[in-house]
Amino acid sequence: MTAHEPSGGPATPGSEGAEGAGQPGPVDHSGDAWQRVHFISPLVRGWIALAAIVYFVGRDWFEGLFDAGTRGRSPLPEGVGLLLAAGVVLGVVLVIAAAFFVSWYFTRYQVTAEHVRVHSGVVFRQQRQARLDRVQAIDIVQPFLARIFGLAELKFEVADAGESAVRLAFLKLDDARKLRATILARAAGVTDPEHPEEAVEAPEREVVVIPPARVLGAAVLSGTTIALVVAAAVVITLGVVFRTPIIATSFIPVLIGVGGSYWSALNTGYNFRAATSPDGIRLRYGLLDTRAQTVPPGRVQALGIVQSPLWRLKGWYRVTGNVAGYGLSASTEGQARTTLLPVGTRDEVLQILALVLPDPGTLRPVEVFSAGMTGRDGEEGFLTSPRRARWLAPLAWRRNGFAVTRTALLLRSGALWRQLVVVPHERTQSLSIEQGPIDRRFRVSNLQFQTTPGPVTPRVSLVDSAGAWELFHGQAVRAAEARRRSGPEQWMKTRPAEPSAQGPVPDVLPEAPVYAPAAAQGEEPADDQR
Repeated sequence: MTAHEPSGGPATPGSEGAEGAGQPGPVDHSGDAWQRVHFISPLVRGWIALAAIVYFVGRDWFEGLFDAGTRGRSPLPEGVGLLLAAGVVLGVVLVIAAAFFVSWYFTRYQVTAEHVRVHSGVVFRQQRQARLDRVQAIDIVQPFLARIFGLAELKFEVADAGESAVRLAFLKLDDARKLRATILARAAGVTDPEHPEEAVEAPEREVVVIPPARVLGAAVLSGTTIALVVAAAVVITLGVVFRTPIIATSFIPVLIGVGGSYWSALNTGYNFRAATSPDGIRLRYGLLDTRAQTVPPGRVQALGIVQSPLWRLKGWYRVTGNVAGYGLSASTEGQARTTLLPVGTRDEVLQILALVLPDPGTLRPVEVFSAGMTGRDGEEGFLTSPRRARWLAPLAWRRNGFAVTRTALLLRSGALWRQLVVVPHERTQSLSIEQGPIDRRFRVSNLQFQTTPGPVTPRVSLVDSAGAWELFHGQAVRAAEARRRSGPEQWMKTRPAEPSAQGPVPDVLPEAPVYAPAAAQGEEPADDQR
């Protein structure tokens, strides 16, 4: 295996977002006031533990009220026993309330011009700090109980694979929105010298709305349904062959898992909306627990577009992305956070692509990306596996391939589960080329591209060795050059002379970028991709 690190350093910011646990320092570096979260935050966070304590303390006493055999057996008079039980319950409640109060009192946060700081802990004190210029995403999360009280959690992500998240739980929903606007404004380099604390939430334009019926249909036509049908067939076959109904009981865990998968798809895809704003891409979704994500411009490191076999009947796709700070998580929450479009049509996928990659680097964006999603052979400049590789991948050899535009690398693969991976050139951190003994026999190679950890794995298999080495060396040069041309981390400082870099975010939002066919652009297509 040969590896190469493109010059110019990694594509993502450094991982100095969160620092250390220890005693919080009393120094206020910028004069910004320290504030506390909402006073009922500990109750919202720890209501499960509180319910469990109340259950175990009061279960026996409550059951004794309905059990005639236990009445009169207490050595204490009935009235005294009742008062003692009430006193115990009251004492437990007071202890829990005191613990909640202490936890709330010692949790403080501060937003300065450069950092977000959170101090927490009573016995073991912890200080977390994140630099605003390293912001990767900001989420507003509302668990079900928090929604009842009108509260929200603010989660601030930096480039540290999910380990450096700074959480503020919980704030009033309006306060969380204002704080998010302040953090994004300062991260973007938008400052108001007279009123730095009065940041106005940037306007947005809605781009994609997914109807609930489609979310339900996507769950029914998902791979979970295929697994359910296969499992049912296996269980029924074994039951008939061995003539015993006991085997059918093994199907119960499968049903529980399938039901959980269906519920997860509905809960995370319900009411999904994507919008664009000067702050970046805004995503909202959720049935019981709701989430509002904001991914600033240029923070998506790689984009994956997948179509399952059953979804092909409806022309649906799923779009996921690698975002610095989100990392790779197998949990339901982690998968939802990295999903930019749970189920969408081709046109909706192209709209999401236009938000992530405003400049596609080709005059034929619709044709090129459509060939990546559904095409085969060498359509629209895709270099696919040579014919001699059909013995290694009988179904996928005509689809595996890559294409290069001026701004991005496109990698497509899969025959049954079609996949297209889009990697902006400046987000390529490193790349490697692999060739095993069988690959050498057929003169093909496999290329792996490393970006921020996430659900998308940029990889192309069984490429002609000569073309693989050409891509290997050419991509290193393109990545280094793209990083030199990329804008600053504070994305609103690209044109300092404009008013938007000196004052609040403008009220007029430009049109969202949209890909159009080459014929609609009124220009001849250029041969700028391979």
